[in-house]
Amino acid sequence: MGMFSFIKEAGAKIFGTSSANASDESVAKVKAHLEQYQFGVEGFDVVVEDGKATLTGTVADAATKEKIILVVGNLDGIGEVDDQMTISEQAEAAPEPRFYTVKSGDNLSKIAKEFYGSANKYPVIFEANKPMLTHPDKIYPGQTLRIPAE
Repeated sequence: MGMFSFIKEAGAKIFGTSSANASDESVAKVKAHLEQYQFGVEGFDVVVEDGKATLTGTVADAATKEKIILVVGNLDGIGEVDDQMTISEQAEAAPEPRFYTVKSGDNLSKIAKEFYGSANKYPVIFEANKPMLTHPDKIYPGQTLRIPAE
């Protein structure tokens, strides 16, 4: 649980010309966006207020939790994600998540070299960020990625 910061002006544009604010419409758009990934969160709810999304519910494991945080945080108009989700009691303990914000000129190979010492390990980062990432070459500055342990 905790607060995660994101670049508010970067990400998927689901809010149209309006911004992420405290409205039923913003909440519905975030929920609809998440549904396409089929994460399977029990009792999921989101509150969106002034560019901050507060997430609640129970997830199966830490990886799913981290992906949900990233999917919501990588929405244009969301600058902070307050993670209030819990992990199912059946899940194994997981290490603290590591996140990386993509800079101009980055690619997954460069990021893999920085974190793992080998550019050839870029598929580890790509797989950890599916289904948010659909292709290894489709990342953009300001996007936040999950960097799993090796």
